[in-house]
Amino acid sequence: MSLSPARTHLAILALALGGFGIGLTEFVAMGLLPNLAADLLPDLWAVSHERANAQAGWLVAAYALGVVVGAPTIAALAARFPRKQLLLACVGVFVLGSIASALLPTFGLLLVARFVAALPHGAYFGIAALVAASLMGPGKRGRGVAMVLAGLTIANVVGVPAVTFLGQQAGWRAAYLAVTAVFVLTFVAVAFLVPLQAGDPAATMRRELRVFRRPQVWLTLLLGSLGFGGFFAVYTYIAPVAANVSKLDPGLLPWVLAAAGLGMTIGNFAGGRAADHHVMGTLFVCFGIFAISLAGFALTAQWPVGLFFFSFLVGAAASALSPTIQTRLMDVAGDAQSLAAAINHSALNIGNSLGAYLGGVTIAAGLGYLSPTWVGLLLCVPGVALAVISLGLERRGAPRSELAG
Repeated sequence: MSLSPARTHLAILALALGGFGIGLTEFVAMGLLPNLAADLLPDLWAVSHERANAQAGWLVAAYALGVVVGAPTIAALAARFPRKQLLLACVGVFVLGSIASALLPTFGLLLVARFVAALPHGAYFGIAALVAASLMGPGKRGRGVAMVLAGLTIANVVGVPAVTFLGQQAGWRAAYLAVTAVFVLTFVAVAFLVPLQAGDPAATMRRELRVFRRPQVWLTLLLGSLGFGGFFAVYTYIAPVAANVSKLDPGLLPWVLAAAGLGMTIGNFAGGRAADHHVMGTLFVCFGIFAISLAGFALTAQWPVGLFFFSFLVGAAASALSPTIQTRLMDVAGDAQSLAAAINHSALNIGNSLGAYLGGVTIAAGLGYLSPTWVGLLLCVPGVALAVISLGLERRGAPRSELAG
């Protein structure tokens, strides 16, 4: 079905709105981490704010694990079904999961709700990326993917700071109710604006799972996990860093989140455009800038200027990796495009979970709120090594011969 340019952009805008909602539900816990810890873990909070914040970080890890489980499962089972219907089903689960997150009374139940709410995350982005790439046409895949992911990154510029402010003023439960409203609006927008697209009638679970026989796929997923592990080691605990290291007034925290979100938005578009020209070169540049930004954050976050600037740069470098890795997976996945598009988000959220967990371990061990930044920097080293290995295999012709089956 051929669409006019205006209709194409409206359809992608509807898909990006879903990304905006996902950005809210994924990242709002970071800005409200102390609020969640104080309300849901009052006994531990009374003993140690650091330990309570570290345990509240499990909410980030639970969401990330939900993405890891849900993305390949839904994508492999549903690749043959019409894409629009799959998108609507995913958004429906987001609505229910967000309502549950706002209403459930205990920390344990909220952990479960965050896990369930995350199950359609990777499948939504994977399917939306395929739809957007199809609508944009050849030579513009990276930009199509970046436009969908722009909803997530723009959420970090305006949505997450706004919802964080709402949560600070009206309670964290009000923040999750606001997230629910965004997903309801997304459901309506996708229903009316996204054209019907058939699934792949030839897709089977067995065929989709063959993607895991390709070493290049594993290398791409692993380097994505390590890159985003470094990012989430820092971003999960940015609120305690701002309060306890930079000594910022709590009212300035939304502006720190906005700085990181602005970096993520710019990095996402820059990464998508660069990936259309040279995928592997973009990966190496992103990892280099990411390592520099993490070191700068660790060394200067005690000063507000350093906190704001390097929050922006960390967000930009990490976000540029996402459309680049998504495009790389499209190149190496063969005919298992649906699963490959979804498992990218599983890989990134393994990194999210790993970074949040390792950061919490170092904080709970008494190493300070900046210790997760050094964890993130260490994770860059194997990430770059994997990119070198992947490039070496490609230059020897592995993706086209050895990896074709």
